[in-house]
Amino acid sequence: MFKYAKELFLVAYLLLFSDYYLERLNAIGWGFNALVFGAMFLALTFALYLSAYIRQALVRHAFALTMFAAAVFFDVYTRVTADYLRYSDFVSLVYSGGFIQEAAYQYRDAILRAVLSGLLLLFGIGLKPRHALFIPNTLRVAAPVIGVLMLSGLLFLRAGEGARGLPIMYTPLAYLNLFAYEALHDTVGPREPVTLTRAAPAIDHDIVLIIDESISGNYLDINAPFGVHSNLKQAPAGVDVFNFGYAASIANCSADTNVTLRYGGTRADYRRINSTLPSIWQYAKKAGLGTVYIDAQRTAGNLQNLMTAAEKNDIDSFVQFDQTSVRDRDMAAAAKLIELLNDDHAELIVINKVGAHFPVHDKYPDAFMAYRPTLPRGQFTEVADTGERAGFNGQPDDWVLYRNAYKNTLLWNVGEFFARVFAQANLNNALLIYTSDHGQDLHERGNPGLNTHCGGDPVEEEGLVPLVVIQGRGLQTPDWAANLPANKDRSSHYNIFPTLLQVMGYDLAGIEAVYGKPLSMPTADEFTFNYRFNARLGAKPEWKHIDLGSIVTPERAPASVASGQ
Repeated sequence: MFKYAKELFLVAYLLLFSDYYLERLNAIGWGFNALVFGAMFLALTFALYLSAYIRQALVRHAFALTMFAAAVFFDVYTRVTADYLRYSDFVSLVYSGGFIQEAAYQYRDAILRAVLSGLLLLFGIGLKPRHALFIPNTLRVAAPVIGVLMLSGLLFLRAGEGARGLPIMYTPLAYLNLFAYEALHDTVGPREPVTLTRAAPAIDHDIVLIIDESISGNYLDINAPFGVHSNLKQAPAGVDVFNFGYAASIANCSADTNVTLRYGGTRADYRRINSTLPSIWQYAKKAGLGTVYIDAQRTAGNLQNLMTAAEKNDIDSFVQFDQTSVRDRDMAAAAKLIELLNDDHAELIVINKVGAHFPVHDKYPDAFMAYRPTLPRGQFTEVADTGERAGFNGQPDDWVLYRNAYKNTLLWNVGEFFARVFAQANLNNALLIYTSDHGQDLHERGNPGLNTHCGGDPVEEEGLVPLVVIQGRGLQTPDWAANLPANKDRSSHYNIFPTLLQVMGYDLAGIEAVYGKPLSMPTADEFTFNYRFNARLGAKPEWKHIDLGSIVTPERAPASVASGQ
């Protein structure tokens, strides 16, 4: 038996994913395509088998570790998301590589299970062969390389599609080949300077874009009958609040949305625009505004959401809160915003809030625990974006606790944030646009998985965000009210960048020709969000249309919450 341990390990590992293979085979159907799939499957499996008989131990161990790492990567993704790892998802994960340490902590249970399973593969390839194989050693070494290249070629011809159902250790390696190819060949040109014209006088007021994190539009009281108290429903004295209702996000992942909000990409042309046209900072500086970026999510000068050092050079004041608890960073952002609004300097201010990204166990004080029962407290007090959801297994009862913790977080990071801004800031000379990067899948429909956004098969709520314009009543700005009835529940993130340029005084015709329609005119938006933002190799983005008739909203709030206590 010990003589065939390698073979048993390999067979056992492959059998762990038998449901995955059969699911793909059933989807293909029994015909010519099934024969092609079967041939590819057998070829890759045979190449894996040959790699286990490489004579040189060092070479064999290198292949074993490589295949092990790739398989664990794929397995962890599917365990966490309950979804297949597509090439566009792989690219998004590469772009989010700066958060790998936090992600490793968050998903350590899934990683541990995948690693334990992957040990079968590691030992199956790495152990010393116990009997002879009458195939040249050179072919044994070449076989897994040819397998990866063969799959890479197939994926290249099919725009990244075609690996589903095949042995999982090959898929990330083939994706990595495609990504390397694109990095070497897919250039779009240098960044251009500002060319839009503006004839308006100097801007004498602040312009603020507040990008919240993971705030789903259907969970706020401005949009849903029993939504969480946001302090945005009634305007304070001297301030106008224009609620544009539900809006469609750019994408259901943070980086994709944020980079597009900063560069103005459109549905039809976001890759070129985001890569080559000026940033919002460049437009602001050309209009004579100072530039301020308040990042409540990261610390120690770390950049996120695809921001580069070159982009940062156009930001006059880069603000983070290194010494502030995660729970209190949105309040620190509110305090900084209040300071800037009260200083009589005209600036463009962009804020990335902490918001309600998981883990939501500890993102609010005890005094804001209005919704109960809730998730256990005290384990993730200093985790901004990621964290293991201890005891959270994605079952219906778990999601009840999660949704209550989420609503408590909204009370604090949205409701209290705006309570402080409205109470302390001088809004007479300020225009604020409030939105979120994406919405949330809080599993109200009972769908499987632990993810709340970035899904490859998203629910509509993942792309549903709030959109509110706030300004001093005497401020001379476009007439938001004129088109509010037409645009409410019918606009999107894509209308924000042209709106910012319009209030900076740039020529409206020029804005519309490049960036689309601002909120001051009927937007006629498609009301879709992009869940395949990193479409590659000729593949097309995939868009999810939001049908407001199917949106799930919270149930009636407790009496203490409904009364605003």
